[in-house]
Amino acid sequence: MELTVECDDDVEGERWSRLLAAALAAEGVAPGAEAGLSFVTPAAMAELNAAHMGATGPTDVLAFPIDGRDAAGGTSGSGPPGVVGDVVVCPSVAHTNAPGHAGLAADELALLVVHGALHLIGHDHAEGDEREQMQARERALLAELHGPLAADPWAER
Repeated sequence: MELTVECDDDVEGERWSRLLAAALAAEGVAPGAEAGLSFVTPAAMAELNAAHMGATGPTDVLAFPIDGRDAAGGTSGSGPPGVVGDVVVCPSVAHTNAPGHAGLAADELALLVVHGALHLIGHDHAEGDEREQMQARERALLAELHGPLAADPWAER
């Protein structure tokens, strides 16, 4: 797991890196496959959001799949490890959104890391049935790997 912290926010990078690795493992990604987790400033996230999503301003999380679920583990004899992809989180946006979403900043960050992990392996939420499947996996992974959230981010608001 490659961790990058390029923001001024107080981020428990190793904690979230372990959560990303655990979520990917729980979803069947080969042990040893590589993934990246970056925490960035709102300005950096706004640039990524514009370049890759055509959107204005910073967002909370972006995921950049590379090999996805098919990333090889790089175990002895099987060649170099594959790269699942990269998850980029903007803690400032997460902290702003937390009170009206997952409740606490730590819960919001956990949700974003798991959400990004699921995007790396092919989940999406553009359509209703996809959204239901992705949210079900988010709920299960968060319950197993993080614990209960202070609020229900999937509730209709």
